[in-house]
Amino acid sequence: MQNFFKYLYASKFDEQWGLYLNVAGKNEVNSNDIYPNPKHPTGYFFSWDKGRILTEYQINYITEGSGIFETNERTYVVKKGFLFIVKPGQWHRYRPNQQTGWTENYVGFNGIVVDRLFEKGLISFERPVIDIGRREEFIDTYIKIFDLINNETPGYQQVAAGMIMKLLGYIVSFAKQKGYSGNRIEQIIKQACFTMRANVSSSIDIEQLATNNNVGYAYFRKMFKKYMGISPHKYYNNLKVLKAKELLLTTDKLIKEVSNELGYQSIYYFSRLFKNKTGFTPSEFKAQNNMLLGK
Repeated sequence: MQNFFKYLYASKFDEQWGLYLNVAGKNEVNSNDIYPNPKHPTGYFFSWDKGRILTEYQINYITEGSGIFETNERTYVVKKGFLFIVKPGQWHRYRPNQQTGWTENYVGFNGIVVDRLFEKGLISFERPVIDIGRREEFIDTYIKIFDLINNETPGYQQVAAGMIMKLLGYIVSFAKQKGYSGNRIEQIIKQACFTMRANVSSSIDIEQLATNNNVGYAYFRKMFKKYMGISPHKYYNNLKVLKAKELLLTTDKLIKEVSNELGYQSIYYFSRLFKNKTGFTPSEFKAQNNMLLGK
């Protein structure tokens, strides 16, 4: 795909959707090229001396070359496979090295959905520059966004919003996995997840899983929660609740039989757990779905 950039109009409907695209583009900057492009509108153009403050979020992915990215806090070296994230109201400036140039892929967007994710700390980056390497899933997502805005078919903003959320999801996933890849604890966690899934219809000692791998349970629990976003016991119970839903919907088994099949000795504990997870007791869940199916 050749160089291009496009500034977009967001309708009231797009804004109410909660996430909308303002700009997207790809720019291959050769060595000694003028940067930034003087054709950019006033709201986006900046001089190196003054820098820039935007009223939107931007994700810029560098797929070739190198350069620097600066904020009020510090200066970052940017290389091939790095991306940097700009938030509204943040002073910044960036440019490629004159000797190497770079290829930048960028999207700019706003919306209450993203605001809320940052406000609640669901998206939080210790530093705005991340070395993710050359990843096809990122490149493919940018290309799909570029195709969407080139065609501007009805509803393209809503599809693009999904693509931006996909990008953010990839970044969060990468940040969570960083430091685990190839490490022994990652393999232990993955094996533990497999063991829990394979034994969802029985009862296993999760602490023993850690002991069997010569890992202290406190450390295992901490790393499991950091990696999976949930403690191992909650993960296992969630699997059991999913299996319970399946049994309640697809079989004529009694609540007690479902409880026993999932390894719970107390039907009362099982019912309380099920309600905490779903908002319904097992009998209420089964009755509600039978009613919907006309049984």
